[in-house]
Amino acid sequence: MKKGTYLLFVFILAKFALQYLAVHPDYDLQRDEFLHLDQAKHLAWGYLSVPPFTSWNSVVIDWLGGGEFWVRFFPAFYGVLTLLLVWDLVKRIGGGLFAQSLSAIFLLCSAMIRVNLLYQPNSMDILCWTLAIYSIIRWDQNSNPKWLYLLGLAFGIGMLNKYSIAFLGLGMMISLLLFRIKVFKNKHFYGGLALAFLLFLPNLIWQITHGFPVLTHMRLLQQNQLVNNSPFGFLMEQALFFYPSMLLIIPGWIVVWFSNWGRPYRWVLFSSFLTLAILAFFQAKGYYALGLYPILLGLAALGLEKVTEAGWIKKLRPLAVILPVLLFLPAFNLIHPTVGPEKILVSPPNYAMLGLNRWEDGKEYPLPQDFADMLGWSELGGLVDKAVAQVSDPGRILVLCGNYGEAGAINFYSKTAGLEAFTMNADYLYWFDLEQPIRHLILVRVAEEPLTEREKEFFESYTEIGSVSHPLAREAGTTVYLLQNAKGDVNSILQQEINEEKKLWERDSKSEK
Repeated sequence: MKKGTYLLFVFILAKFALQYLAVHPDYDLQRDEFLHLDQAKHLAWGYLSVPPFTSWNSVVIDWLGGGEFWVRFFPAFYGVLTLLLVWDLVKRIGGGLFAQSLSAIFLLCSAMIRVNLLYQPNSMDILCWTLAIYSIIRWDQNSNPKWLYLLGLAFGIGMLNKYSIAFLGLGMMISLLLFRIKVFKNKHFYGGLALAFLLFLPNLIWQITHGFPVLTHMRLLQQNQLVNNSPFGFLMEQALFFYPSMLLIIPGWIVVWFSNWGRPYRWVLFSSFLTLAILAFFQAKGYYALGLYPILLGLAALGLEKVTEAGWIKKLRPLAVILPVLLFLPAFNLIHPTVGPEKILVSPPNYAMLGLNRWEDGKEYPLPQDFADMLGWSELGGLVDKAVAQVSDPGRILVLCGNYGEAGAINFYSKTAGLEAFTMNADYLYWFDLEQPIRHLILVRVAEEPLTEREKEFFESYTEIGSVSHPLAREAGTTVYLLQNAKGDVNSILQQEINEEKKLWERDSKSEK
């Protein structure tokens, strides 16, 4: 085995190992993951919150058994593919094993580990951004038209995965016009664009026929989450994502920009910084820009290799390799859920030091939001199973939840065969099955929303089964109620409420156009 192949194998193993070591076994999956997994049962060309790619991935997970191992595997796998692209590109543009290894270390000792923990569109999004930039660089090297079609494939799949890749497209277009205008004179460039459009077309048609729900989703995102962001905060987060390596990365970029050999890659730097500016202007979340960095890290590593090729400075190469690792290791437990929640209760880490405990609402909590969203779900599924066990009369049981996290978690962790939870939140609004008459209702409510008198009177009996008990869980206090033997037609009432919710959503969609 060649030395380079051996090193690459080691980095791949390290990547997979770190992804699984970064999550303590006491944590459940995260709330968004449940929604994406349930989408596999309701395949469509679009959803209210995301394009369809993740739902197809969920089908594969289901085929593989649907366990937590496979849910965590795929984001890690996309992270490995990203590392492979960067490793290959560094070699193609003249880098040696030092530059390749350094780029891999930059990726491993960064926020990429945390992003690749969760089964969300983000890991695939980063891979598509990386592939798009990789394709143009490779085309610039040999003018082979296949790279322009690979560019189209990257954007087509990227748009089917997460719409934010459009920001990269805007930044790249402007940069290519300034630095690589020859690409616009190549007919295959437009062939690549046509391929991207054809791939994205089914989802575009879905958006049109459903009144562009993406616009409503973006408005709600802006009102509830992005409003608490700022351009300055966005830019500060970029430094935090790669803080162990920033002292090396920035000099590497400077070398690329001002060197003659780096001239062909200036458009990458300009495109990336322009895209950052666009995202900052729109008050985007910091991690939206992570797809820019894999190629940038490769270029920085190559720049450092070029300036340390000879003389005394070459002796500093081992330090460049070791420094990011030494700085990253102390923070590993802080930025990942490696510490069990019970230990956190006794001795909480200082998450506030890095601003990790600030949630989307702009407030600070004892635990980072992603970690709090990984607690209490399996307990909730057990409470629902306990409620089902208390039902003595035959008849259909429907589980109605207050949000998609609760519904998805119950569908994942409940051991009751054939039971499915629903909610009038997110895509579940369109998935209700009201074909059979509902006799019993299991209601899942957050602590601030107890049963109403109307709900109690509509059933012969009601019982409070229990609540999510972990104090650090975002769903702490969420309670399960069992309502047995309906006195009237539950289905028609639910259908009326569903129709009203759909009208509100569709009205909001029309007002956004």
